[in-house]
Amino acid sequence: MKGALLVAGTTSDAGKSVVTAGICRWLVRQGVKVAPFKAQNMSLNSFVTAGGAEIGRAQEVQARAARLEPVADMNPILLKPGSDRRSQVVLMGRPLTDVDALEYGALKDMLREKALESLERLRAAHDVVICEGAGSPAEINLRAGDIANMGLARAAGLPVVVVGDIDRGGVFAAFYGTVALLDAADQAHISGFIVNKFRGAVELLQPGLDTLHDLTGRPVYGVLPWLDGLWLDVEDSLALDNRRVVTRGPHGRQTLRVAVVRLPRISNFTDLDALAAEPGVIVRFVTDPAELDDADLVVLPGSRATVSDLAWLRENGLARAVQERKGPVLGICGGFQMLARDIHDGVESGAGHVRGLGLLPVTVTFRAEKTLARPTGQAYGHPVRAYEIHHGVAAVEGGEPFLDGCRVGDVWGTTWHGALENDDFRRAFLTDVAARAGRAYVPAPDVSFAALREERLDALGDLVEQHLDVGAMMRLIERGPPDVPLLPPGGTTRP
Repeated sequence: MKGALLVAGTTSDAGKSVVTAGICRWLVRQGVKVAPFKAQNMSLNSFVTAGGAEIGRAQEVQARAARLEPVADMNPILLKPGSDRRSQVVLMGRPLTDVDALEYGALKDMLREKALESLERLRAAHDVVICEGAGSPAEINLRAGDIANMGLARAAGLPVVVVGDIDRGGVFAAFYGTVALLDAADQAHISGFIVNKFRGAVELLQPGLDTLHDLTGRPVYGVLPWLDGLWLDVEDSLALDNRRVVTRGPHGRQTLRVAVVRLPRISNFTDLDALAAEPGVIVRFVTDPAELDDADLVVLPGSRATVSDLAWLRENGLARAVQERKGPVLGICGGFQMLARDIHDGVESGAGHVRGLGLLPVTVTFRAEKTLARPTGQAYGHPVRAYEIHHGVAAVEGGEPFLDGCRVGDVWGTTWHGALENDDFRRAFLTDVAARAGRAYVPAPDVSFAALREERLDALGDLVEQHLDVGAMMRLIERGPPDVPLLPPGGTTRP
């Protein structure tokens, strides 16, 4: 079997990432050597490969679904927004430059060539490459410089399936509109649709599926049912809106309550997935100081804009709430930097000297060169494997050592992402937190986060196998874009 496929979506967070991961897991279980690919990713959730390259976290998960070690070619272009107007461009795993939208346009031709080279290398080394699009292929204002959707499909001759989230409503209009807005050459690559996140009896959906086929001349390859617990290393903070939210109020002493501050430029919030996977641990993403009151642990997570997000903490009263808190606080990467006494940033924000929250004896200095590493160490007597992605370098001037950072009383700080995925360390840390918070919570002794991820990936593979027309999908991958009717602008295939 040889070929490739592009999984596009009607919107961001339609399910492209998880469908791509599910197809990868389904194919690898059929004995197919498959690799994931996303030409251009805009995400603040990233990962460091064994080769020291920074790629989107979703592509790392998709690589795991394909039972591969992730490499830079799987996500050659990563955009990391630092504000509403500027983003860092990461090319082949290394920072290239910071640009606004107009400046980025000048790089598009070069970046497109780099992306196509990465795709060709993956196609040469694997039987099948499953590509993930970005946003929607019908963003016609961006079509001229498109790298990740129809621009990629046409340049590489890829068939395209469009995923739509029926749970948010309007999926039939979104499917039809996606096709109708494209020009004829782009429409020729749109091969069919996948309905995602359906709740209910498929029979009730069938009249709509039939009408969609009549209107577009394209099949629906399947309807994937809603399945709880499949949020896997998502790349978009929009997905936080779908996370479990628990109202404030009394809880049992056996429950541990974690409040994660939802920073405006929150990054690598997937660090907290391992806590949410623990029985008896409630993880909430919060923006109000009052929401910290009943938390047993407050987490300041990573940030792409440390100084800006620190100013936001102060404006919203969260900084004072954290400073005056009597109880455990954990800062990770950007959150750790905010806990420092002093921050010197002439790189990320250009703000120069800024006072931190002063809870840890640390001075942070931002450097132009980004640290990208896969460190190992020990904490609480257990080995820890993690990864680092940061410009700020922390000089620790006191406290107890904690991974690469420090601890003072009930406050911990580290630049290491992924540390909580280490099961023995996580259990020991939570045991200490519970004791300091006066909780009777005891971590479950047998939770393996790695095994849980594998179970989720297998569940995605099962969804694909059981609910998609896998025979038709295989033919599509092998044969490329089929002959499909073209819609005139605002038109229909009906006579």
